[in-house]
Amino acid sequence: MYEQQRNETSDAGDSPARADRVVELLGARDEVEPALKDALGGLPRERDETLARMAEVLQATAQGLALDAAAVWADVPERVLRNWLAKDPAFAAALRSAEALAEAHGLAAGPAATPTPAMVRVAVLALSRGATWPQAVAVAGFPARGFRRLSQTHPALAALVEAARRARPRKPKNFVPSGYRPRRPGQAPPGPRAFRLVRRED
Repeated sequence: MYEQQRNETSDAGDSPARADRVVELLGARDEVEPALKDALGGLPRERDETLARMAEVLQATAQGLALDAAAVWADVPERVLRNWLAKDPAFAAALRSAEALAEAHGLAAGPAATPTPAMVRVAVLALSRGATWPQAVAVAGFPARGFRRLSQTHPALAALVEAARRARPRKPKNFVPSGYRPRRPGQAPPGPRAFRLVRRED
């Protein structure tokens, strides 16, 4: 009975539709968190937002991911993450503990690291956000050829890679905002820009 369920799960994992759903769920953080905070009323506090991101960095680190991969996992710019480490001794100490936990369980980051689901998650997230194949594989900690061999051997992984590519933004992140570009004759002015509001601490 168990083997039958396991095979059915494996077959479902090869489905492009399921891979699309997984990538969608990985990218749904920006929709889920505001909805949870709205339940408490008012704008989210900047401190709470920062602590939530810090917690995700620690979770990624405890699973053996390097700092740049943890930044992708938590959707935080690496320079911001390094600034937290420099200015928050408690966070820096917690990160060292998370690294020690990963190392104690054989999950230390590095070229010889055994592939893990956490590494796949980072590669898929990076790809879905517009990173190139070499960039996504490198930040996740995979050797480029090793990840390619894995995706050729495991259809479910190949499906996730293709789903991440389909989900990537159509425009590069460094494009010039429309408000700063000269408009063509007869072109309507751009609509209002969207901003994420937080309540700053006094």
